[in-house]
Amino acid sequence: MPHRKNFRVYFLFIVLIVCAAIVLLREHRPSFLRPGLHLYAYVSTSDGNITVVDLVSLRPIQRIFIGPGIADLREHSYRDEIWGVNSTSGSVFVIDTYSNQVVARIPVGPFPYAMDFSPDGRRAYTASAGSDRIVAIDCGARAIVAKEKTDSEPVQARVTPDGKFVLVVNRGSSTLGIYDANSLRHLKSIPVISRPDEVVVTSDNTTAFVMSRTQNRLSVVDLNRSILVANLELAGNPSTMLLKPDGGELYVISPEAHGLQAINTWTHEVGDSMLLGSEPSNAIIDPNANDMYVADRSANHVVPLDFVNRRLGRPINVGAQPGAMRLDPVQPGAASSILLVANEASGDLAVIRARTYSLLTMIPVGPHPQRVAVKLF
Repeated sequence: MPHRKNFRVYFLFIVLIVCAAIVLLREHRPSFLRPGLHLYAYVSTSDGNITVVDLVSLRPIQRIFIGPGIADLREHSYRDEIWGVNSTSGSVFVIDTYSNQVVARIPVGPFPYAMDFSPDGRRAYTASAGSDRIVAIDCGARAIVAKEKTDSEPVQARVTPDGKFVLVVNRGSSTLGIYDANSLRHLKSIPVISRPDEVVVTSDNTTAFVMSRTQNRLSVVDLNRSILVANLELAGNPSTMLLKPDGGELYVISPEAHGLQAINTWTHEVGDSMLLGSEPSNAIIDPNANDMYVADRSANHVVPLDFVNRRLGRPINVGAQPGAMRLDPVQPGAASSILLVANEASGDLAVIRARTYSLLTMIPVGPHPQRVAVKLF
């Protein structure tokens, strides 16, 4: 009898563990992920690899060697592909998500650092900082269809939301170049702050904000008139800019200032500010939940922020030196289920339940993960 009772106890214990695992998996599994669909994260590491993580089974399933110098990584919105930029080899690469193999390498010139897609997904744009040139790529043919000379040291090419223009950030000449997206014809170069790094554009295509990580100022450019409107003073050197989903505010994160500054995109006035932590360095917005997630590199945590009500949530502990973040893709109007955080010093990917602000697990991905892309297919 004692043996039979022990067997029943063990059996019930195993059943409870299995049930708990099923509930846990269902809780983090997005509701739209039907059988036969895959949800993968692609994480670049400093040794030149991309680690593929299955976000349903929560485990790494493959390593894809690209080569050192992976500077950007993006999922294609309309194709089952991951695109990236390799600054060392001077190329754009394409990964097929079904085979997880590199299916194309497109030479674009020395030292490309970033890329962007047209709104319809037909073209990709990048800039070669070493040859002072912007390049347009046909995504279907995986071939260059246009090139144009830029000002000195272009580091970013950004397509306007209407798809009509490409804005090029030229670090060497401290200018913002405006190009026709179809022909790449140069339209105007506008002087901005010294050594610019990044540009964001309002959803109505009227205003561009240009930042430099070495300057405590922010340039405001009127795109309708192609002129510099103002150089706004900031509390510290910025690391990240994010637009509010409705376009009404620009949020600037500054590690030096330990927080965030809000800028009115209509009046170009610097509004209120918030302290976020010791070294807030990166952030991401869930447009359907009024949530911003801010990574603090020194404190090794992520802080949820209700940016509408300016209310901070409880910090979520992750690995060492959290950096790049991504949310899982969702249906229009739905809030995200999971937040992914690449921890550069501990070499892992934190998976956070976005609905409960709780850490689900940590997945080893390799040394110094720096870029994350997520693809549902």
